Amino acid sequence: MKNFLKNVLLCSIGSLPLLSFGQKKEQETNHLRPVIHFTPQKNWMNDPNGLLFYQGKYHLYFQYNPFGNQWGHMSWGHATSSDLLHWTEHPVAIPEDTTMIFSGSLVHDKHNTSGFSTSPEGSLVAIYTAHIDNKKQSQYIAYSNDGGMSFSKYAKNPVIDLGKKDFRDPNVFWHDGSAQWVMTVVLPLEYKVLFYGSKNLKDWSLLSEFANQGDKRKPWECPSLTELPVEGSNTSKWVLMLSSNGSNEGYTGMQYFVGDFDGKNFTNLNAPEQALYVDYGKDVYAGIPYNGLPKEQSTLVAWMTNLNYTGDNPTFPWRGQMTIPRKLSLKNTSSGLRLVQAPTISSDFLEKKDSFEKENFNIKNTIELSGGTLFADNAYLIEAEIEVKSANKVGFKIAQEADSLNNKNNKFETKVYYDTKKKSLILDRLKSSVKHHAQFPSIEEANYELKDGILKLQILVDRMSVEVFANDGLTTITDLIFPSEKAKTLSIFTENGKSKVRKLKIWNLKDKSK
Repeated sequence: MKNFLKNVLLCSIGSLPLLSFGQKKEQETNHLRPVIHFTPQKNWMNDPNGLLFYQGKYHLYFQYNPFGNQWGHMSWGHATSSDLLHWTEHPVAIPEDTTMIFSGSLVHDKHNTSGFSTSPEGSLVAIYTAHIDNKKQSQYIAYSNDGGMSFSKYAKNPVIDLGKKDFRDPNVFWHDGSAQWVMTVVLPLEYKVLFYGSKNLKDWSLLSEFANQGDKRKPWECPSLTELPVEGSNTSKWVLMLSSNGSNEGYTGMQYFVGDFDGKNFTNLNAPEQALYVDYGKDVYAGIPYNGLPKEQSTLVAWMTNLNYTGDNPTFPWRGQMTIPRKLSLKNTSSGLRLVQAPTISSDFLEKKDSFEKENFNIKNTIELSGGTLFADNAYLIEAEIEVKSANKVGFKIAQEADSLNNKNNKFETKVYYDTKKKSLILDRLKSSVKHHAQFPSIEEANYELKDGILKLQILVDRMSVEVFANDGLTTITDLIFPSEKAKTLSIFTENGKSKVRKLKIWNLKDKSK
C-alpha cells in the first residue's frame, strides 16, 4: 500500500491529473446540466463538506479545484440555499495554501467554547484534514465570524496529529448527553473509526475506536455519526456511516451501522460481519448529514459519482454534482432497523402544467409516455404504484433514443424495473451514455420483497442522473447517465406478461435558474 495515493482516487485524494494549462478546450455540455441538483458553475467538485443549517440557510461546502475541471488544488468551495434546491454559489471559503484543504465538517459554536467568537452569536468552526505534501494528514481547525463566508486558520494547528499518511475526514457534532464536542475520523487502511471528545474544539482526547466490521473490501473514509428517529415510535438510535473507495474492483459506495452511542463508545446492534448499504447504485459517495437540524429533520447530501471513472465523466465546464438532499430516518423491519431515505422535493419544484397522471390501467409490452414538451428535457419525478401480476419484468425506460423512427432497438436507454424471478429492483445503464470509462456500463441490483405484489417507486431523473427510491425509501439505487441530446423518450414496459398500474404521476422539474 506504499503507493496507495498514486494508484487510487480517494474521497479526499486522488490520482487524476492536475490542471494542464495547455489542454484543449472542451465543448460545453449544457444539456447535461442538472435542473435541481447542485453543480458548481465551473471546475471540479467532489465531497460535500461542512454541511450546516445556520440562521435560516443551508450551507454547503465542498471539495473544489478553483483552477480546472480535474482533481487538484483542493479547497473548500461554498454555496448556500434556503430550500436545498435553489443554490447561490460564493467565492472559495477556505483556499489551498501550504496544504490542500481536504474533507471535514462545520459547527456553530454558539456558546463560544473555542473562544474564537467576536459577537454574541458565536462563531462557525470548520474542522478539516490538512493534506501535507502527500506525506501526512492531520486535523486542523479554522473559524469564521462573518457567517461562513471566510475563515481564519487556528494559529496552533494541528489539533490532532498522529504523524500518519492516511488519517482523515473529521466529522464533529455537539453531544448533549456528555456535554462535549464529538469527532469521528478514520484511519482508512486500518478500517478504524476513532472517536475523540473536546470541550473547546482545540484540545481533543481519544474516547474509543470502532474497527473491522461490516464491509472491509476497500479503505474506510468520510465517517459520520447521527442520531435518527425510529418511525412509529418515540425512540431513536445512532447511525454510523462510512464510505469505501475502489480502484479497479470491489465495493465503492456507502455503508452504515445502527447502534447506541453513550458519549464514548458506539455499539453496533448487528453482527460485526453484517454489511448494510446506504445505496445500491454506483454513484453515492462521501455523504454526510447536516449539522444544525433536529434529528427529525436529519438530511444527507452525497457526492454523486464513482471514483473509478469520475475523471472521465463527459461534462464541461464543471465536473461533479451532489445527490438530491435526502431526509433520513430508521424503520423497524423483519430484518431489524433499517435506514429510510426520502428525496427533498417540494411541490413548488414540480410543473403542474407539464405533468402526466393516470390510475388503474393495464400494461403489456411498452407504452410511450412522453410527447411534445412532456418529459422532453430528461428532468422529471415519477411516482408509481404497480400490481406486478403475471409480468416477469415491469418498469420504466428512461432517456431513450432509437436508431431510427421505426427501430425498436434503442441506441440509448436506461431501464429501471422489477424482476419477479430475482425478486430484485434493477437499474440497467448498459446503454445509458454517449461517452464513458470502460467500467461505467453496469447493472445494479437490490433485493426487494414486494408486499401484496405491489411495486412502489419514486424515480428522480435529472438529465445526467437517476435516483430510485423504492419500498417507501427502504431501498435506493443511484446512478449517473450521460444520454445524447436526442435521447428524450420515456416509456413504461412489461416483459412476458401484464401488470396493472394503480397510480402513476409524473411531473417535469422546474428549472431552478428560472
